[in-house]
Amino acid sequence: MNENTATILVVDDTPTKRYILGSWLRRAGHEVVEATCGEEALDLVHALAPDLVILDVRLPDIDGYEVCERIKADPATTAIPVIQISAHAIAVSDRAHGLDRGADAYMAEPIEPEEFIATVQATLRYYRARQRAERMALRLGELTQVTLEINASTTFDELLRVAVEGTAAILGRRSGAIAIAVDGRIRRYAVIHPGEPARSLGTPQDTLERITRLALGDAAGTAEFTVSRDAWLKILPDAEIRAGVSAVVSRTKSGRSPVYVGVEGIEPLDADELNILKQLGQALALAVDALRTYAEEHMIALTLQRSFLPTHIPVTPGLELAVRYRPAIDNVEVGGDFYEVLRVGDRLLVGIGDVQGHSLHAATVMAELRHALRAFVVEEHDLGRLMGRLNDVMRRYHPSMTATVCLLLVDPLTGVVDLANAGHIPPIIVSGSDARYLGWGNLLIGAAHEDYRVDRLQIPENGALLMFTDGLIEDRHIPLDHSLEVVRQIATSFDKDLEVFCDRLIDHFGPREDDVAVVALRRTR
Repeated sequence: MNENTATILVVDDTPTKRYILGSWLRRAGHEVVEATCGEEALDLVHALAPDLVILDVRLPDIDGYEVCERIKADPATTAIPVIQISAHAIAVSDRAHGLDRGADAYMAEPIEPEEFIATVQATLRYYRARQRAERMALRLGELTQVTLEINASTTFDELLRVAVEGTAAILGRRSGAIAIAVDGRIRRYAVIHPGEPARSLGTPQDTLERITRLALGDAAGTAEFTVSRDAWLKILPDAEIRAGVSAVVSRTKSGRSPVYVGVEGIEPLDADELNILKQLGQALALAVDALRTYAEEHMIALTLQRSFLPTHIPVTPGLELAVRYRPAIDNVEVGGDFYEVLRVGDRLLVGIGDVQGHSLHAATVMAELRHALRAFVVEEHDLGRLMGRLNDVMRRYHPSMTATVCLLLVDPLTGVVDLANAGHIPPIIVSGSDARYLGWGNLLIGAAHEDYRVDRLQIPENGALLMFTDGLIEDRHIPLDHSLEVVRQIATSFDKDLEVFCDRLIDHFGPREDDVAVVALRRTR
């Protein structure tokens, strides 16, 4: 809006007064629209949304007081200023009544041209200042919401999409964003029409480097720049722009990859719009760094976790085995879930367990238990005494920690199995189409002294055993008993290929909030 001109609606049933007021306003540079009655004025207010209404108090259908009141009562028009004019209602009580019912100013005739135009200009100044303040408040609210959505994004593409759509919505312009993803490849998103979804676009790998040379160089911080359409098309020949570009480049620290956020420069950005664009650039840069750091830490944690697990599964005639470990989908820290498979003479020791917590400490305790198990089983083959030694290790060296452990000692030739369970979800034994849990066993290790019971069972030929950690089935919205029954039902139909079965079991429950370990074994001829 031009600060010196406005669209003004003059409402009066007298043609001479409309002409006089209109001529004064036109000489002052304003555009004038005329109405002869209250209902016509209300229709024009809604159709044109004028910057100001000059309103006579006495009109042939409804009086000016009611017209003003209805303008102010409608949220769509309440901000439009109204100056009431009257040659008859000129008493102090009339003026007070007009102001009480919503008028922004009240003038009694006769009116001098200079006073009239000065009042119009003063009212418009207030109206425009209010418009700017309301627009800025709205944009700041939108900026806060977009920043929250940026920080809540869990993938790199979602992050850029939210940023570029938010920029287009707040500033009402075509927008684009470019950054280097976690995998080292460049990503570019653009919104061609504000309100429409952002599109992913291909771009050369050196594009961001060329853009950064325009403003920021190798420094850290946020730098603004403008560039002509021709210069921009040399960098991005496929850019759909009708004018130049106003943009920022932001980098959190020297040596980090920068991000670019820009809009089409049909009109220059004012100071408030430029500050918003800078804040969006800084928010995007911080979120990109956080997501990249998260991905790197997650990969380190996953590598560390897997380094604690067995490097290979021994081939055992008479038994088929399949194992799975799946880290929590959104957890950077390593967990305490583990499995173990060891040859003990002619038999096979199979173990599964879960140390409480998600932390490097939980993972190191898990590693200690695995190494202790490997050391003790060299001389001790009684699972009850073996579990007791693991309990002693936990209570002595990690008195504040607990763990669930289930151990099996399987004779592949006969199918006889010794079972000791310390608080872990019991294994499922499968025979034909029948599947059942084997009982809950004894107290978990680390809690107190315990004499661990050893149960003996036999796996029939072609029968199977399934062991898993609670991360597979725990869901805050589903009862544990229900999920346990789901696993039992799935176990009634073991696939011929145990690898396929393990994948089917894990896929059924989908991504989990906790780590998952699974061991499946089947007795063969």
